[in-house]
Amino acid sequence: MSTTYRWIDDDSSVLSITERLKRVPNYAIDTEFHREKTYFPQLALVQIKVEEETFLLDAPRISPSALAELFRNDAVAILHAAQQDLEVLALACGAKPELIFDTQIAAGFIGYSTPSLASLVQRELNISLPKGDRLTDWLRRPLTSDQCSYAASDVDHLHDLHQSITAQLEELHRESWAHDACAELVKRPTQPIDPALAWLRMKDARTLKPKSRGVAQSVAQWREERAQKLDMPIRQVLPDLALLGISQKAPLNHDELSQCRGVDGRHLKGSIASEILAAVARGREVIAEFPVNDVEDFDRDLRPAATLISAWISEVAGKTSIETALLATRSDIIDYLRGNGHARLRTGWRAEIIGSDLDDLREGTAGISFDGKGGLRLVRAAPVENFEQ
Repeated sequence: MSTTYRWIDDDSSVLSITERLKRVPNYAIDTEFHREKTYFPQLALVQIKVEEETFLLDAPRISPSALAELFRNDAVAILHAAQQDLEVLALACGAKPELIFDTQIAAGFIGYSTPSLASLVQRELNISLPKGDRLTDWLRRPLTSDQCSYAASDVDHLHDLHQSITAQLEELHRESWAHDACAELVKRPTQPIDPALAWLRMKDARTLKPKSRGVAQSVAQWREERAQKLDMPIRQVLPDLALLGISQKAPLNHDELSQCRGVDGRHLKGSIASEILAAVARGREVIAEFPVNDVEDFDRDLRPAATLISAWISEVAGKTSIETALLATRSDIIDYLRGNGHARLRTGWRAEIIGSDLDDLREGTAGISFDGKGGLRLVRAAPVENFEQ
């Protein structure tokens, strides 16, 4: 069955939606965007369902200021896997929903592990979502009725999912946990990557010798800044293979540049070659070091503790039907063991679930053993001095 919708392509109509959003407790929202041919994602469509009415907003035809006004209210935005939607909206109009209910995150507190929207709707509501064309060009106009109906279906069941999941969260007394986890997502930065750090994303960056790293950093920064300026994918400015070849060879002139692996004719024309060589020259004067990686450079004497705590976190996550990655990441464990008072495992819902267990393990007043049923259990440990010779 196709989903009904209203097509919106002018600011005045958006204003009427904005006023409705000020009078409702929540609304469903999704976006469609492309970034294959540009550096910055291009917002193509915003799907909003208010009460029983669905709107498809033709984003390129609507002013950024009108889009931004949609989010100046106290209504909760219901989304699924919201991170990219929030990033794209923030970039497109300088605003995003500040109060959200991410059905994927919330589902992690009732036994799901990063479910897709289709699988969550099927399992929670026993409804099969229509299959759409993954290669749809959402910027193409006009969109077909099938494409519009498919886009509208992405928000059609979010209200029902919200109700179903919330009821289960309330029964488990976990509603505040899901709320806090969603709030964490909203606070994540949405800015583009710092061009000075772009070289760290390069494949095989860690294989570079010290003298090549400065060149890699400088040329990658030039590439990132040019891609941002021209709004084109970085691979079209300079592919990683060419960046790696230039970094290793550090060419001094046009002829040496032409011999670098991955460099072709388009990189040798006009001002491009001069810009690349100038970046290489700057990089020769730079000593670039890899940033301290908490995971890789973790204090050796704390690694056994991290392994022990990781095992217990996985056990607790399984017993409580909470997705392990929501409860703690490797970085969270390291942050906790290093004594950071603001570590996520020391505050909020995570501390409520597992904080005291971790403190006992860290202080040596508890240990972990097999429970005889294939799982683990926490046991009180004898004082450490009793084992000393």
